[in-house]
Amino acid sequence: MSYFKIKSHAKINLALNIVGKAYSLHKIESIVSFLDLHDEILIKKIDNRKHKVKFIGKFSKSINSKNTISKLLEIINKKKLLRNKYEIIIKKNIPTEAGLGGGSMNAANVLNFFVKKKLIKTNKKEIIKISNSIGSDVILGIYSKNLILRSNKSIKTFSIKKKIHTLVVKPNFGCSTNKIFSKVKNFSNSRFNFYSKRIFNIEYLKYLKNDLEPIALKKYSKLNSLKNFLKKLSNNEFVRMTGSGSAIIVYFKTIKNCKDAEKKVKKQFRNYWCKTSKTI
Repeated sequence: MSYFKIKSHAKINLALNIVGKAYSLHKIESIVSFLDLHDEILIKKIDNRKHKVKFIGKFSKSINSKNTISKLLEIINKKKLLRNKYEIIIKKNIPTEAGLGGGSMNAANVLNFFVKKKLIKTNKKEIIKISNSIGSDVILGIYSKNLILRSNKSIKTFSIKKKIHTLVVKPNFGCSTNKIFSKVKNFSNSRFNFYSKRIFNIEYLKYLKNDLEPIALKKYSKLNSLKNFLKKLSNNEFVRMTGSGSAIIVYFKTIKNCKDAEKKVKKQFRNYWCKTSKTI
């Protein structure tokens, strides 16, 4: 049997507010989009007693046996939702510990594959439950569209034709999501209580923020130096960290400006990962 091929796109937080805390979890609202930067996933049915999961590619070395795909398969097995066993190979093109949701999106897209191919039969409520059992970001990958996540966990998706060009820069270190969130002391007022396409306009986005960014910049001086350099790049619209970091994204209106900036970043930060992309 030949492999099915699917794409698992990187997730970016165009803006992110921490608006409160319920028990041990922070209440988040965010404007989310996805990039054409993606991991590649191969899936096929196998005649075996157990599933086989393999990670390959540049960013696969730090992934251990307890990962989002293994968690997903464990949950599915316990619920006895899947009749057969599968081999899943993930080529990691998205860096880990970057705030790009690589692992979460992998799990979301494999779950989506099983559902769309009718290999497992379940309902929307169960999909949400499975997603949340793996990680808080997984549900975003189930949609894989421009969306607004509100603090009550409701999600509204949008079809946006105009693309934003991005330069994603990942330092040679990652940020621990738990450590960054543990330093959150203050909360923002909720700003995304309305649903409108204009919220994705670059002129609107540039005046927003990521509440986790000041924490990461304070903790990592190299991250602060990187952002200061990126802010000085010509013709950028705005510069913002995604998620809990450590990737920082520079936003442009044209691919030419984006490519010009990439050359300057690669010259200045030779041991940092740098990639041009665009929203999908």
